[in-house]
Amino acid sequence: MTTSQTSKARLGWIGTGRMGFDMARRLARAGCDLTVWNRTRGKAEPLAADGAKIVDDVTALARCDIVFVMVSTWKDTKEVISGPQGLLSKANGKGDGPRILVECSPLSLDASVELRQTLAAYGTQLLAAPSSGGARVIRAGKLAFVVSGPKEAYDAAAPYLAIIGQVAAYAGDGELARIVKICHNVMLGVVVQSMAEVTVLAEKAGIPRHAFLDFLNKSVMGSTFTRYKSPAFVNLDFTVTLPPSLLCKDLDLGLDAGRKFNVPLPLASVTRDLVQSAVGRGWNALDFAAVLLQQAQASGIELKPENVPVDDGLEPAAS
Repeated sequence: MTTSQTSKARLGWIGTGRMGFDMARRLARAGCDLTVWNRTRGKAEPLAADGAKIVDDVTALARCDIVFVMVSTWKDTKEVISGPQGLLSKANGKGDGPRILVECSPLSLDASVELRQTLAAYGTQLLAAPSSGGARVIRAGKLAFVVSGPKEAYDAAAPYLAIIGQVAAYAGDGELARIVKICHNVMLGVVVQSMAEVTVLAEKAGIPRHAFLDFLNKSVMGSTFTRYKSPAFVNLDFTVTLPPSLLCKDLDLGLDAGRKFNVPLPLASVTRDLVQSAVGRGWNALDFAAVLLQQAQASGIELKPENVPVDDGLEPAAS
Protein backbone atom coordinates (compact mmCIF):
# COMPACT_ATOMS: atom_id res chain seq x y z
CA MET A 1 0.00 0.00 0.00
CA THR A 2 1.40 3.37 -0.97
CA THR A 3 1.67 6.44 1.24
CA SER A 4 -1.09 8.17 -0.71
CA GLN A 5 -3.41 5.21 -0.19
CA THR A 6 -2.78 4.98 3.55
CA SER A 7 -3.15 8.70 4.21
CA LYS A 8 -6.77 9.03 3.10
CA ALA A 9 -8.34 8.37 6.51
CA ARG A 10 -7.53 10.33 9.65
CA LEU A 11 -6.51 7.72 12.17
CA GLY A 12 -6.44 7.98 15.95
CA TRP A 13 -4.66 5.67 18.38
CA ILE A 14 -5.34 5.27 22.10
CA GLY A 15 -2.90 3.22 24.19
CA THR A 16 0.84 2.78 23.62
CA GLY A 17 1.59 0.06 26.12
CA ARG A 18 3.35 -3.27 25.61
CA MET A 19 1.52 -4.01 22.34
CA GLY A 20 -0.10 -0.72 21.36
CA PHE A 21 3.18 1.09 20.80
CA ASP A 22 4.44 -1.32 18.14
CA MET A 23 1.02 -1.55 16.49
CA ALA A 24 0.79 2.24 16.20
CA ARG A 25 4.38 2.45 14.98
CA ARG A 26 3.61 0.23 12.00
CA LEU A 27 0.84 2.63 10.93
CA ALA A 28 3.04 5.67 11.42
CA ARG A 29 5.92 4.18 9.46
CA ALA A 30 3.54 3.31 6.62
CA GLY A 31 2.78 7.02 6.19
CA CYS A 32 -0.70 7.03 7.71
CA ASP A 33 -2.23 10.25 9.04
CA LEU A 34 -1.99 9.14 12.68
CA THR A 35 -2.74 11.01 15.90
CA VAL A 36 -1.78 9.27 19.14
CA TRP A 37 -2.86 9.72 22.75
CA ASN A 38 -1.62 7.83 25.78
CA ARG A 39 -2.32 8.45 29.45
CA THR A 40 1.42 8.85 30.00
CA ARG A 41 2.53 11.06 27.13
CA GLY A 42 6.18 10.08 27.42
CA LYS A 43 5.40 6.52 26.31
CA ALA A 44 3.89 7.82 23.07
CA GLU A 45 6.41 10.54 22.23
CA PRO A 46 8.93 8.28 20.42
CA LEU A 47 6.26 7.75 17.75
CA ALA A 48 6.65 11.38 16.69
CA ALA A 49 9.94 10.40 15.05
CA ASP A 50 7.93 8.00 12.86
CA GLY A 51 5.52 10.72 11.74
CA ALA A 52 2.72 10.42 14.31
CA LYS A 53 1.16 13.47 15.97
CA ILE A 54 1.07 13.22 19.77
CA VAL A 55 -1.74 15.00 21.64
CA ASP A 56 -2.42 15.69 25.32
CA ASP A 57 -6.23 15.63 25.06
CA VAL A 58 -7.88 12.38 23.96
CA THR A 59 -10.99 14.28 22.80
CA ALA A 60 -8.91 15.54 19.85
CA LEU A 61 -9.23 12.03 18.41
CA ALA A 62 -13.03 12.34 18.19
CA ARG A 63 -12.51 14.17 14.89
CA CYS A 64 -10.70 11.17 13.38
CA ASP A 65 -12.32 8.82 10.88
CA ILE A 66 -11.08 5.65 12.57
CA VAL A 67 -9.83 5.35 16.14
CA PHE A 68 -7.97 2.29 17.41
CA VAL A 69 -8.00 1.42 21.11
CA MET A 70 -5.47 -0.91 22.75
CA VAL A 71 -5.55 -0.78 26.55
CA SER A 72 -5.40 -3.41 29.29
CA THR A 73 -8.86 -3.82 30.82
CA TRP A 74 -12.55 -3.04 30.40
CA LYS A 75 -12.24 -0.45 33.16
CA ASP A 76 -9.50 1.30 31.17
CA THR A 77 -11.53 1.08 27.97
CA LYS A 78 -14.57 2.73 29.55
CA GLU A 79 -12.43 5.44 31.09
CA VAL A 80 -10.68 6.43 27.86
CA ILE A 81 -13.83 6.30 25.72
CA SER A 82 -16.84 7.34 27.81
CA GLY A 83 -15.26 8.53 31.05
CA PRO A 84 -15.47 12.14 32.31
CA GLN A 85 -12.36 13.05 30.32
CA GLY A 86 -12.64 10.34 27.69
CA LEU A 87 -12.83 10.37 23.92
CA LEU A 88 -16.56 11.18 23.87
CA SER A 89 -16.66 13.52 26.87
CA LYS A 90 -17.20 16.60 24.67
CA ALA A 91 -19.55 14.91 22.20
CA ASN A 92 -23.24 15.85 22.24
CA GLY A 93 -24.75 13.19 20.03
CA LYS A 94 -24.60 11.47 16.66
CA GLY A 95 -21.87 12.73 14.40
CA ASP A 96 -19.72 14.04 17.25
CA GLY A 97 -17.62 10.91 17.56
CA PRO A 98 -15.29 9.07 15.16
CA ARG A 99 -16.94 7.19 12.31
CA ILE A 100 -15.42 3.86 13.38
CA LEU A 101 -13.82 2.65 16.61
CA VAL A 102 -11.61 -0.43 16.37
CA GLU A 103 -11.39 -1.97 19.83
CA CYS A 104 -8.39 -4.30 20.13
CA SER A 105 -8.38 -4.71 23.93
CA PRO A 106 -9.30 -8.02 25.63
CA LEU A 107 -12.98 -7.51 26.50
CA SER A 108 -15.69 -9.90 27.61
CA LEU A 109 -18.82 -10.44 25.52
CA ASP A 110 -20.95 -8.36 27.89
CA ALA A 111 -18.44 -5.50 27.92
CA SER A 112 -18.28 -5.48 24.12
CA VAL A 113 -22.08 -5.30 23.87
CA GLU A 114 -22.16 -2.39 26.33
CA LEU A 115 -19.47 -0.53 24.40
CA ARG A 116 -21.31 -1.04 21.11
CA GLN A 117 -24.48 0.43 22.62
CA THR A 118 -22.59 3.41 24.04
CA LEU A 119 -20.96 4.21 20.71
CA ALA A 120 -24.20 3.86 18.76
CA ALA A 121 -25.57 6.93 20.55
CA TYR A 122 -22.79 8.97 18.91
CA GLY A 123 -23.12 7.41 15.48
CA THR A 124 -19.86 5.48 15.87
CA GLN A 125 -19.61 1.95 14.52
CA LEU A 126 -17.70 -0.55 16.64
CA LEU A 127 -15.33 -3.17 15.29
CA ALA A 128 -14.32 -5.77 17.86
CA ALA A 129 -10.77 -6.63 16.78
CA PRO A 130 -8.86 -8.76 19.30
CA SER A 131 -5.49 -10.05 18.15
CA SER A 132 -3.09 -12.93 18.60
CA GLY A 133 0.60 -12.28 19.24
CA GLY A 134 2.92 -10.20 21.41
CA ALA A 135 5.25 -7.28 20.74
CA ARG A 136 7.85 -9.37 18.91
CA VAL A 137 5.13 -10.86 16.70
CA ILE A 138 3.92 -7.33 15.89
CA ARG A 139 7.42 -6.17 14.98
CA ALA A 140 7.76 -9.19 12.68
CA GLY A 141 4.54 -8.21 10.92
CA LYS A 142 2.84 -11.47 11.89
CA LEU A 143 0.06 -10.29 14.19
CA ALA A 144 -3.35 -11.87 13.50
CA PHE A 145 -6.68 -10.10 14.03
CA VAL A 146 -10.18 -11.49 14.13
CA VAL A 147 -12.80 -8.82 13.53
CA SER A 148 -16.56 -8.53 13.92
CA GLY A 149 -18.99 -5.67 13.42
CA PRO A 150 -20.62 -3.92 10.46
CA LYS A 151 -19.17 -5.16 7.18
CA GLU A 152 -18.80 -1.66 5.73
CA ALA A 153 -16.80 -0.62 8.80
CA TYR A 154 -14.58 -3.67 8.41
CA ASP A 155 -13.97 -2.87 4.74
CA ALA A 156 -12.89 0.67 5.69
CA ALA A 157 -10.54 -0.48 8.46
CA ALA A 158 -9.13 -3.60 6.78
CA PRO A 159 -6.30 -1.82 4.87
CA TYR A 160 -4.96 -0.41 8.14
CA LEU A 161 -5.29 -3.71 9.98
CA ALA A 162 -3.30 -5.25 7.12
CA ILE A 163 -0.48 -2.78 7.80
CA ILE A 164 -0.36 -3.77 11.46
CA GLY A 165 -0.55 -7.54 10.96
CA GLN A 166 -0.67 -10.33 8.42
CA VAL A 167 -4.27 -11.50 8.95
CA ALA A 168 -7.53 -9.66 9.66
CA ALA A 169 -10.19 -12.35 9.42
CA TYR A 170 -13.80 -11.13 9.34
CA ALA A 171 -15.98 -13.27 11.63
CA GLY A 172 -19.31 -11.54 11.03
CA ASP A 173 -21.47 -9.01 12.85
CA GLY A 174 -21.76 -8.24 16.55
CA GLU A 175 -19.39 -9.76 19.10
CA LEU A 176 -18.39 -12.94 17.27
CA ALA A 177 -14.73 -11.88 17.27
CA ARG A 178 -14.78 -11.89 21.07
CA ILE A 179 -15.92 -15.52 21.05
CA VAL A 180 -13.12 -16.43 18.65
CA LYS A 181 -10.55 -14.70 20.85
CA ILE A 182 -11.87 -16.36 24.00
CA CYS A 183 -11.61 -19.78 22.33
CA HIS A 184 -8.11 -18.90 21.11
CA ASN A 185 -6.92 -17.96 24.60
CA VAL A 186 -8.41 -21.06 26.19
CA MET A 187 -6.40 -23.13 23.72
CA LEU A 188 -3.33 -20.98 24.46
CA GLY A 189 -3.52 -21.92 28.14
CA VAL A 190 -4.18 -25.60 27.52
CA VAL A 191 -1.36 -25.87 24.95
CA VAL A 192 1.28 -24.15 27.09
CA GLN A 193 0.42 -26.38 30.04
CA SER A 194 0.60 -29.49 27.83
CA MET A 195 3.89 -28.26 26.36
CA ALA A 196 5.28 -27.81 29.88
CA GLU A 197 4.22 -31.30 30.92
CA VAL A 198 5.77 -33.15 27.99
CA THR A 199 8.95 -31.03 28.08
CA VAL A 200 9.50 -31.85 31.75
CA LEU A 201 8.73 -35.51 31.09
CA ALA A 202 11.38 -35.59 28.35
CA GLU A 203 13.93 -33.80 30.53
CA LYS A 204 13.42 -36.07 33.53
CA ALA A 205 13.98 -39.03 31.21
CA GLY A 206 17.34 -37.51 30.24
CA ILE A 207 16.58 -35.58 27.03
CA PRO A 208 17.83 -31.97 26.77
CA ARG A 209 14.98 -29.53 26.38
CA HIS A 210 16.44 -27.98 23.24
CA ALA A 211 16.70 -31.39 21.55
CA PHE A 212 13.16 -32.38 22.45
CA LEU A 213 11.67 -29.06 21.36
CA ASP A 214 13.67 -29.03 18.13
CA PHE A 215 12.10 -32.39 17.28
CA LEU A 216 8.64 -31.24 18.37
CA ASN A 217 8.80 -28.07 16.31
CA LYS A 218 9.86 -29.96 13.17
CA SER A 219 7.18 -32.62 13.63
CA VAL A 220 3.50 -32.45 12.68
CA MET A 221 2.83 -31.26 16.26
CA GLY A 222 4.99 -28.17 15.90
CA SER A 223 3.32 -24.79 15.49
CA THR A 224 4.04 -21.09 15.38
CA PHE A 225 3.26 -21.02 19.09
CA THR A 226 5.53 -23.91 20.14
CA ARG A 227 8.41 -22.38 18.18
CA TYR A 228 7.69 -18.95 19.64
CA LYS A 229 7.83 -20.25 23.22
CA SER A 230 10.77 -22.63 22.76
CA PRO A 231 13.48 -20.05 23.64
CA ALA A 232 11.77 -19.40 26.97
CA PHE A 233 11.49 -23.11 27.70
CA VAL A 234 15.11 -23.82 26.75
CA ASN A 235 16.86 -20.82 28.29
CA LEU A 236 14.36 -19.95 31.04
CA ASP A 237 13.98 -16.36 29.89
CA PHE A 238 10.51 -15.51 31.11
CA THR A 239 10.43 -11.89 30.01
CA VAL A 240 6.73 -11.17 30.19
CA THR A 241 4.55 -11.17 27.09
CA LEU A 242 1.40 -12.10 29.01
CA PRO A 243 1.43 -12.44 32.81
CA PRO A 244 -0.23 -15.51 34.36
CA SER A 245 -2.95 -13.36 35.93
CA LEU A 246 -4.17 -12.17 32.52
CA LEU A 247 -4.11 -15.70 31.13
CA CYS A 248 -6.12 -16.76 34.16
CA LYS A 249 -8.63 -14.02 33.39
CA ASP A 250 -8.86 -15.25 29.79
CA LEU A 251 -9.49 -18.80 30.98
CA ASP A 252 -12.22 -17.47 33.28
CA LEU A 253 -13.84 -15.79 30.26
CA GLY A 254 -13.71 -19.12 28.46
CA LEU A 255 -15.30 -20.97 31.35
CA ASP A 256 -18.01 -18.30 31.56
CA ALA A 257 -18.70 -18.74 27.84
CA GLY A 258 -18.80 -22.49 28.32
CA ARG A 259 -21.49 -22.10 30.96
CA LYS A 260 -23.43 -19.65 28.80
CA PHE A 261 -23.46 -22.00 25.79
CA ASN A 262 -23.64 -25.25 27.80
CA VAL A 263 -20.26 -26.54 26.62
CA PRO A 264 -18.14 -28.48 29.14
CA LEU A 265 -14.48 -27.39 29.23
CA PRO A 266 -12.74 -29.84 31.58
CA LEU A 267 -9.20 -29.22 30.29
CA ALA A 268 -9.69 -25.47 30.50
CA SER A 269 -10.94 -25.80 34.07
CA VAL A 270 -7.89 -27.75 35.24
CA THR A 271 -5.54 -25.44 33.35
CA ARG A 272 -7.15 -22.40 34.94
CA ASP A 273 -6.39 -23.76 38.41
CA LEU A 274 -2.78 -24.53 37.45
CA VAL A 275 -2.25 -21.02 36.06
CA GLN A 276 -3.84 -19.56 39.21
CA SER A 277 -1.34 -21.58 41.20
CA ALA A 278 1.50 -19.86 39.32
CA VAL A 279 -0.03 -16.51 40.28
CA GLY A 280 -0.22 -17.66 43.89
CA ARG A 281 3.48 -18.55 43.84
CA GLY A 282 4.25 -14.90 43.14
CA TRP A 283 5.23 -15.43 39.52
CA ASN A 284 3.00 -12.78 37.99
CA ALA A 285 6.03 -10.68 36.98
CA LEU A 286 7.07 -13.58 34.72
CA ASP A 287 5.64 -14.70 31.41
CA PHE A 288 2.87 -17.30 31.52
CA ALA A 289 5.38 -19.81 30.11
CA ALA A 290 6.66 -20.01 33.70
CA VAL A 291 4.12 -22.82 34.18
CA LEU A 292 7.14 -24.86 33.03
CA LEU A 293 8.87 -24.10 36.35
CA GLN A 294 5.78 -25.14 38.27
CA GLN A 295 5.61 -28.43 36.35
CA ALA A 296 9.29 -29.07 37.05
CA GLN A 297 8.84 -28.48 40.78
CA ALA A 298 5.85 -30.82 40.84
CA SER A 299 8.04 -33.43 39.11
CA GLY A 300 10.92 -33.11 41.56
CA ILE A 301 13.49 -31.55 39.26
CA GLU A 302 15.18 -28.16 39.11
CA LEU A 303 15.62 -26.67 35.66
CA LYS A 304 18.75 -24.84 34.55
CA PRO A 305 19.11 -22.57 31.51
CA GLU A 306 20.64 -24.56 28.65
CA ASN A 307 22.10 -21.42 27.02
CA VAL A 308 21.47 -22.74 23.53
CA PRO A 309 20.46 -20.46 20.61
CA VAL A 310 16.87 -21.29 19.65
CA ASP A 311 15.02 -19.99 16.60
CA ASP A 312 11.62 -18.63 17.62
CA GLY A 313 10.37 -18.65 14.02
CA LEU A 314 9.95 -14.87 13.88
CA GLU A 315 11.95 -12.96 11.32
CA PRO A 316 11.25 -9.22 11.48
CA ALA A 317 9.44 -7.94 8.40
CA ALA A 318 9.85 -4.50 6.92
CA SER A 319 7.41 -2.01 8.43
